[in-house]
Amino acid sequence: MTKTAKTRAPRSWARAAAFIGMALATGFAAAARGPADVDDARIADNARTGTQWPSNGLDYAGTRFSRLARINGGNVGKLGLAWSYDLGSSRGVEATPIVVGGVMYVTGPWAVVHAIDARSGKALWTFDPKTPRTVGWKACCDVVNRGVAVYKGKVYVGTLDAHLIALDAATGARLWEVDTRSDAARDVTITSAPYVVHDKVIIGNGGGEYGTRGYVTAYDAQSGAQAWRWFVTPGDPSKPFEDESQAVAAQTWDPASKYWANGGGGNVWNTMAIDPELNLVYFGTGQPGPWSRSKRGTFGDALYTSSIVALHVDTGKYAWHYQESPSDASDLDSTMDLILADVKLDGQKRKVILHAPKNGFFYVLDRRTGQFISARNYTEQTWAAAIDPNGRPILSRDGVSPDKPFDAIPGPFGGHNWQAMSYSPSTGLAYIPTQHVPLELVADENWGGQDTYRNGGPMQPNGGNGWNTAMQVNPVPPKSKAHGELVAWDPVRQKESWKVDLGAPWNGGTLVTAGGLVFQGTADGYLKAYDATSGRKLWDVAVGGGVIAPPVTYELDGKQYVSVAVGWGGVYGLSTRHTEYRDPGRVFTFVVGGHATMPEFKPYALEPLLSGVKYDPKDVPDGTALYVSNCVFCHGVPGVDKGGAIVNLGYVKREAIEHLDQSIFNGPMVDRGMPDFTGKFTPEQVEKLKAFIQGVPDSIRPK
Repeated sequence: MTKTAKTRAPRSWARAAAFIGMALATGFAAAARGPADVDDARIADNARTGTQWPSNGLDYAGTRFSRLARINGGNVGKLGLAWSYDLGSSRGVEATPIVVGGVMYVTGPWAVVHAIDARSGKALWTFDPKTPRTVGWKACCDVVNRGVAVYKGKVYVGTLDAHLIALDAATGARLWEVDTRSDAARDVTITSAPYVVHDKVIIGNGGGEYGTRGYVTAYDAQSGAQAWRWFVTPGDPSKPFEDESQAVAAQTWDPASKYWANGGGGNVWNTMAIDPELNLVYFGTGQPGPWSRSKRGTFGDALYTSSIVALHVDTGKYAWHYQESPSDASDLDSTMDLILADVKLDGQKRKVILHAPKNGFFYVLDRRTGQFISARNYTEQTWAAAIDPNGRPILSRDGVSPDKPFDAIPGPFGGHNWQAMSYSPSTGLAYIPTQHVPLELVADENWGGQDTYRNGGPMQPNGGNGWNTAMQVNPVPPKSKAHGELVAWDPVRQKESWKVDLGAPWNGGTLVTAGGLVFQGTADGYLKAYDATSGRKLWDVAVGGGVIAPPVTYELDGKQYVSVAVGWGGVYGLSTRHTEYRDPGRVFTFVVGGHATMPEFKPYALEPLLSGVKYDPKDVPDGTALYVSNCVFCHGVPGVDKGGAIVNLGYVKREAIEHLDQSIFNGPMVDRGMPDFTGKFTPEQVEKLKAFIQGVPDSIRPK
């Protein structure tokens, strides 16, 4: 239901006046265009100049390739800080800034929108959707947001409680708001940026680990009225299917498993790409729910999960799909960014999609039809021996086991996750942040369906908070090692061109420019520039905390700027880190000859390894099960990990654990996104939790 916009405060007029002045001073907004005066044609025109950054992937094709070349290999070493801006946040920052009309629009955690003067870094307005903090623990992967869309004077943002909001670009006033949930009883979230084309705002959602059913919805950009909705997975087969594509999908699910009761997953939680000429919108879909193949039934590919799907923009009708990981059993989402490109294959120009999903293979498809062209692994993987000539994986006997722990390579963190890749038509290379985070997986034989572990259960990761994966994580220690790289990949030859070893995983997305440069932020707290052809590092600068968001570039007054939003977090970064700093979220903007002063970086403060909490050693096993089911994905293993965006409980004051009940009962931490465990844990269970939290540090303490 569309909600009535809030009344604008008088100061909105002052804000609007400031925006008009900025518009008059900006070439993109010539003829006194208003703020965020963006439409389909201007997004297409800007792709040819790169002076602005009007859409999430820069252009509808999602290339993240800027035509700007004022910054190049000859002067990139002279980049200095133009300005920095404090987002006032302490959790993961994953947003791609949008820059139009001299204004930057960027989101922090909890979908707080900041409008910033792109020349000076001065705040223009801030909008906080006041998302209920009780939603925080219902999001699998931190309280993040990947940015906004702008269109015809409006700013659009999705919120963690799955609302879509339209704002006045000049003032930040709320114009309309819709609840995008198809089922309010399910834990649906939005962390992705919206996309706007043909006066339609298109948005997906997350929640695949929580027993939800994925779908994509288009809303009228002016009013917020729903235009169409397409479901990724089929619903209850005893009821009419929404369209013919759902009837087809239902044939690939085992009805004996009652898949619809467990949601089905397939959530579209990341980016999209749009071909205005073909009038198609493309997106990748998430893993089936639950993760465990054996718990989903005895047969079927589980369409349209772990797939690329094309829909007709105007109607939302199914056009085609290609499934990359049929009947996925390792959380191998296909939601990673899609790039549309025109490349020469066998002497002919082809309109293709380039894709590097979690599963470790780089795919090239015909974007008109979805026809498979080629695939080859861009990183180590063990789940498939190869992809056959028809585009179907030849499964490996050793990669996935139905009943024994297996080292998932790649696993749920993916060979490439949401961190954006880019593509340069100049070099013909795609630039991918690749990685591996070790995880052992095994089917959970105790799982019995939706909400099995809502009130706690043995060793089901985050099961006590609503996860429904039907798998146990790390029942035995993983054998593989963590790593991260920047890989330059040739899609035509399906071959690595060059690679940079970054050491740690969970590095930021990439930007490539006509100046022959690739920019990327890293987990160890740097923004770096590389030669796009050779991979040689040309410049870097310390930015404090780890970087996970992708950089952008834009031009104002004849100067090219490079900006990146910094804030460590995301599902990996909640409990783990690779810097010694814990800074607030910030936007850093650089320009040749910049000489602004860098903000002071705040060291990550740790208490000494926890000691002195009294406990009964026989309570440690039960405490372990409780901790894994409710705490481990946020806090990590006490004393083993060192904390990330959230503190590790092995490095807090003794009193905090001795009085653990005061932190987990009656909601004192709810405003930070932590659950209220009142009525969920008994006093005896709290003692068992304390036993595990102190027992692990005692077991690793040097003797």
